[in-house]
Amino acid sequence: MAFKTNLLPTLILLSAICSCPVLQAAQREFSDASPQVAPSASTNTSATPNGSMSQSSTFAPVGVDPQVLFDFKDSDIKFSLQSLMNILRDGRHEGWVLAAYPDPKTKRPLIGAGFSLDLPARDHNQRDPLNPHPFLEPSSAQLWQAAGLEPERLDRILGQYRRNLSTWSMTDEEAMRLLRISTIQSIYNAKAYCRRFDQLTASQQMALSQLVFQMGVNLEEFSHFLDTVNSELVPSESAAAASLVESSEVAHWRTVQSTLINSQWAKLYSGRAATVIAMLDPAYSDDPSLAQNRVERALRPVAFHKRMSRSAPSLRITSYRRHSRNSLHAGNGHFRRKRRTI
Repeated sequence: MAFKTNLLPTLILLSAICSCPVLQAAQREFSDASPQVAPSASTNTSATPNGSMSQSSTFAPVGVDPQVLFDFKDSDIKFSLQSLMNILRDGRHEGWVLAAYPDPKTKRPLIGAGFSLDLPARDHNQRDPLNPHPFLEPSSAQLWQAAGLEPERLDRILGQYRRNLSTWSMTDEEAMRLLRISTIQSIYNAKAYCRRFDQLTASQQMALSQLVFQMGVNLEEFSHFLDTVNSELVPSESAAAASLVESSEVAHWRTVQSTLINSQWAKLYSGRAATVIAMLDPAYSDDPSLAQNRVERALRPVAFHKRMSRSAPSLRITSYRRHSRNSLHAGNGHFRRKRRTI
């Protein structure tokens, strides 16, 4: 009882100190100055009925800033951005569909030139210590906003699509916005894959950007191709050495092409692969048809069949006819017995 009596004045004093306006103001100032922890990508994802992960467009994961895509300038590349977009829209490449449709393999909703509508942001670490350029893998929602489209509309569309897999459509102009921003992202990541991207020819830059657009992060699995692309050539110091390096450059890109020609991807998509691989030829601009024909011959080699002599078929036919006639007579001999005459 004495302990409780002695404790009561202490509690009253602490209560008075905590209610002091000066102390409360200091607490608020300290709270405002404290750093805020950004939400992680996992705090804002939810599982969908088909097992995929959906991500709201409200929060951006740490380290992902699609704002850099707005810094793109036409002078950043040697080829025409519009030309690449036209190739991607072609039916022999990605195609162009203005209604949502499920991916044949993943069942994720796609639109336009294969734009995925519900991909989450992903971490993509730069594994090449000699390449300072980072990767950028924002979510579909972030690219949607970067294209200038309303995020609320995407949320409604995805909700409806997941409920009944119903298709929805968008205008050609809206799909072109998505294609443009996703193409710029592919160019940005192509620089992260290739150290010498700025030194490549226009067709080589376009080819590498196409590969990134089609494969995305899966291009990491083409390690032999990437290692060959990034292999260094010996610098030249004389005219003779320069000529040697020029021939070495041609041989280098022939080797780069062969790494793709021998891939499973080229066998599955031979028509599209021939176009992309041909663009890696340093002399592609001199004669695109010649460069593509050379790759097509490598992808689909001509089969040579041994020619037979003209006498062999006729001999076989004659033998077959003679054999058939004898078989017919032998088989039906019991029907052809002559009657005995008495």
